[in-house]
Amino acid sequence: MPVKLIDLSHTIEDGMITYKGLPAPVICDYLSRENSRALYEPGTEFQIGKIEMVANTGTYVDCPFHRYADGKDLSEVELKRFAHLEGIVVTVDHSKGIAIGKSFFENMDVNGKAVLVNTNWSRHWRTDAYFENHPFLTEEAAVYLRDRGALLVGIDSHNIDDTRTRSRPVHTTLLKAGILIVEHLCNLDQLPARDFYFNAVPPKFKGVGTFPVRAYAELAASR
Repeated sequence: MPVKLIDLSHTIEDGMITYKGLPAPVICDYLSRENSRALYEPGTEFQIGKIEMVANTGTYVDCPFHRYADGKDLSEVELKRFAHLEGIVVTVDHSKGIAIGKSFFENMDVNGKAVLVNTNWSRHWRTDAYFENHPFLTEEAAVYLRDRGALLVGIDSHNIDDTRTRSRPVHTTLLKAGILIVEHLCNLDQLPARDFYFNAVPPKFKGVGTFPVRAYAELAASR
């Protein structure tokens, strides 16, 4: 059956800040096209890029090693946990408050699913407003999602936890249970509430618990 792909990732650019206090990526040439010409026959040239960045850049996935030294890193999490996950979207109106409690999820079947929280906060991407007073999940919501079998939880805001404090109960609860987290999503308003598949596959790095992904959804082309 033909499928439609919806890109849910931000573009990573040189100098872009994802999280205040963490350095921006440096994206440049290791070997420029001009310099490569001396290595090949006339008319043949290549570019080899060089990227320097922290793992928490752009749209990224967190796995247990990010929070726990004995948790699974990117190379140890099974591929099936990142790809072709049945997804649901929970749309949140945060005009009455930024804390997202368990009541938003109580009437939904989250078992075995990627639960994506659409707050529309991604509209502030690359502005100062993105970092301040952003929507987040409560610890009670995280416990609820854990106990009801969610496989992955994603959000389109600055952090799944409340960054106004130093506590990170949502990361702690979900990653302890092996539930993956995807932060800094976008375009969630383009998805239906259900009947799609979610993908967010990172490179297979050893000793790393977080890395950028090209997150996207698959849905029937007729939708």
